[in-house]
Amino acid sequence: MDRVDKELLILTQDGIGFEERPFLRAARRLRISEEEVVARLQRLRQIGVVRRFGMRINPRKAELMANAMVVWSVPENCVAEVGAAMAESPDVTHCYERRTIPGRWEYNLYTVLHCRDREDALRRVAALSRATGAADYRVLFSTEEFKREPSGRIEPAAGPGRGR
Repeated sequence: MDRVDKELLILTQDGIGFEERPFLRAARRLRISEEEVVARLQRLRQIGVVRRFGMRINPRKAELMANAMVVWSVPENCVAEVGAAMAESPDVTHCYERRTIPGRWEYNLYTVLHCRDREDALRRVAALSRATGAADYRVLFSTEEFKREPSGRIEPAAGPGRGR
């Protein structure tokens, strides 16, 4: 890593803009081309300095009003395969495994989807079920969104619909 790589990491560590040319600002600050910014970030990822480059969205601002956690009961010998297939789905934002509570809670695979409305979510979940063969599931919709304030207190999120 050279000085430019280090400065590039500092410039991008808190995110880049959601705009047509997201690397332009860094390129100008570093006095290099946008293509070089991208090439350097790709190289830093290949050598393991950058683990991932992702995007975080605010589902409400993107008009994704139905947040669904789907709990799936998947046979233990299929969890890795089904979980990998679900995690690859563009509809799934989170996918993880948890232990069951025998006789009380038999769901061991969890996925989260952010959709336009409940009907859209139910269609997408049904398609995911067909694609993976996982037929035993429940869809749990969020009813209210909470956020942590700088003080540490948890408050209902502001805005219309607040997660409904």
